[in-house]
Amino acid sequence: MKITHILESTRPIKSAIRNAYIDFSKMTLSLVAVVTDVIRDGKPVIGYGFNSNGRYGQGNLMRERFIPRVMEADPASLVNAAGTNLDPHKVWACMMTNEKPGGHGERSVAVGTIDMAVWDAVAKIEGLPLHEMLAKQYGNGTANPKVFVYAAGGYYHPGKGLDGLRGEMQGYLDRGYSVVKMKIGGAPLKDDIERIEAVLKMLKPGQQLAVDANGRFDLKTAIEYGKAMAQYPLFWYEEAGDPLDYELQANLGDSYAGPLATGENLFSMQDARNLIRHGGMRKDRDWLQFDCALSYGLVEYLRTLDMLKEYGWSPSRCIPHGGHQMSLAIAAGLGLGGNESYPDLFQPYGGFPDGVRVENGYVTLPSLPGIGFEGKRDLIAEMWALAK
Repeated sequence: MKITHILESTRPIKSAIRNAYIDFSKMTLSLVAVVTDVIRDGKPVIGYGFNSNGRYGQGNLMRERFIPRVMEADPASLVNAAGTNLDPHKVWACMMTNEKPGGHGERSVAVGTIDMAVWDAVAKIEGLPLHEMLAKQYGNGTANPKVFVYAAGGYYHPGKGLDGLRGEMQGYLDRGYSVVKMKIGGAPLKDDIERIEAVLKMLKPGQQLAVDANGRFDLKTAIEYGKAMAQYPLFWYEEAGDPLDYELQANLGDSYAGPLATGENLFSMQDARNLIRHGGMRKDRDWLQFDCALSYGLVEYLRTLDMLKEYGWSPSRCIPHGGHQMSLAIAAGLGLGGNESYPDLFQPYGGFPDGVRVENGYVTLPSLPGIGFEGKRDLIAEMWALAK
């Protein structure tokens, strides 16, 4: 068997929203299709993938380096020992041929996007949902399709006041979410505190609020926000400072007793390990948000999970960034603590298969082959159009 071709397209996911660091008025992503020569129901098996929001499309890197390497390789070098399926680890190694270690940049996004499509194809060829395949091959043998999800939103938006923020959050709560997240750091502290209090007053028992600064703060400001928010029962205080400033993260943990979260902008196992070694993260309360679609894909994410185990961290402390179905499958198959969700933003790439509902903060994954993209009509229509 072999990969017959790999297709890529840059797609817009633009929006008028902004966080503390960037606006999304020109945001894009890459959509990828990995086409195989395996025929099912008269059609070739195709795996699909796309990168998470916030890092733009990576088409040039894919077309110039990573796709040609795969397509020029001996097909026999990319399959498993039985010759019955692709081996994602071999495909990954092929893509990374002649790539220096370190300096990861955004090649990790390009590789992670193709890697997602490869895993989708592999699970479809096996005739299994990806979460079941992962549980059998890398987990405890049994997937748990019930996954915790939280609703991410609360962005700054032109003309959006407290009433608009409350309305947005109430919409998430009405849909069954028990944890909602909003942005901070894009307004003065006193205004952000007013926004936080407006949402907290809406919440009922069992519901919580998380806040996200998107790496905006220096240490002084991060601590000031932490002191101002210490009175609130927040689910977490996310990415206060630059993601590579491990000293800032460690110092913040010394002064802020509540749960902290970070890691979505760390794009390799090595960077994740530096966070664990030097970032002062506390395994009893803090959360890790590494996103496979931004960090070289599931092949690298498996290495990251192995590293965490060596340092005594449970995979249940991982709640990935990105809001995509790939991380949902990983969570269900490998016992992660949950997944981010964008109920209304970045469509059609966010959300769940049609018919999946949030109940008391959890979703139950349907038994669909692969990642399950075929269960979301608006998304699979985009994917089918790419692969025509």
